[in-house]
Amino acid sequence: MKRDPNDLQRYTASERANHWVVGICFILLALSGLSLFHPALFPLSSLFGGGTWTRILHPWIGVVMMLFFLVMFLRFAGKNLMGGKDWEWVSRVGEMVDGNDHGMPEMGKYNGGQKLLFWLLGLCMVLLFLSGLALWREYFAGALAVDTVRLAAVAHAAMATIMIIAIVIHVYAAIWVKGTIRAMLYGTVTRAWAKQHHRAWYREVTGK
Repeated sequence: MKRDPNDLQRYTASERANHWVVGICFILLALSGLSLFHPALFPLSSLFGGGTWTRILHPWIGVVMMLFFLVMFLRFAGKNLMGGKDWEWVSRVGEMVDGNDHGMPEMGKYNGGQKLLFWLLGLCMVLLFLSGLALWREYFAGALAVDTVRLAAVAHAAMATIMIIAIVIHVYAAIWVKGTIRAMLYGTVTRAWAKQHHRAWYREVTGK
């Protein structure tokens, strides 16, 4: 895609690569995790070479995702602190859904909904990782009480479900708000997009 010199850079190449590694790992973990969750979904394990390889790869992919998510978290945490305008945006999200977003509070680089999703995913990631360690029988589960492992299994499944729902909403919102996907594909957005959806950020990066 040829870059328009008037476009604004929203993400660097390293930020986009970081995001896509986390996203790809999440897809692989969702598929492998679902195959281990219920016998009806076990055929998904064929994508990973069968049940044995699925059990071997699933936790290691989880470690990779956690490491890259940690990098992403440290990069963007400062930009995702909630403020008064963010809570106002959340309280009026119905207007956004109805397509009447011109009167919404001015947002910085991220809006209130994106910020809440960021912190929700961060919490889920920590709980998924810790419960996953408890379930990693080769290294950790043998040292834990049976009741602890059972509790970890419930927590792991619950957090995974929440994350899958949250990511589906995240992807849908990115597709629904026209012009958003290109930010993670090419790193840029149009000035019109920035001015409409993140006016405070638009002023920050353009000085206008």
